[in-house]
Amino acid sequence: MGFEEIRQQIIDDLDNASATARGILPLYTAGSGARIALVGQAPGRKAEESGVAWDDASGVTLKSWLGVSDEQFRDTNLFTILPMDFYYPGKAATGDAPPRKGFADTWHPRLLELMPDVSLTILIGSYAQKHYLGKRAARNLTETVRGYADYLPEFFPLVHPSPLNFRWQAKNPWFEREVVPALRERVAEALGNGVPAA
Repeated sequence: MGFEEIRQQIIDDLDNASATARGILPLYTAGSGARIALVGQAPGRKAEESGVAWDDASGVTLKSWLGVSDEQFRDTNLFTILPMDFYYPGKAATGDAPPRKGFADTWHPRLLELMPDVSLTILIGSYAQKHYLGKRAARNLTETVRGYADYLPEFFPLVHPSPLNFRWQAKNPWFEREVVPALRERVAEALGNGVPAA
């Protein structure tokens, strides 16, 4: 089964019927040559409307942390963007609702099987970290991110690059000082083959 068949299955899945009925398509990217997987929470409302993942201030910061250009970031032979849910989950009491349980379990393995060159999975936020790290994750996001080296070379946990996280970044200056340079180094290694980070 190929990428197009899986995409059609996602669109046809009854769990996604309300989005499909409104003409909303699943928001993710995948290519057979991808080397890095970016796993975040779920598309926000703006991303759902534009149909472009990370096309906002958070995306600008994320690309800066990764040390890549927008062209590299959007190249599906370099990056696959696989949020924990491919659809905007709606609003909750505070912020967006969480991604639907079971969505990543159903679709991530099928897509990743078609991307055998993925050597680094970047886990952005607690939902992605809990899903992929399980009991290996530390007791909270801050400790998991600070202990990033414990999860290498397969995984690299990150805080969400949202501008709303400025207080967290101010309280944790070690992130910019220690984690971001290590992230850029790992990204450059994973891209390899003469494709330098920006």
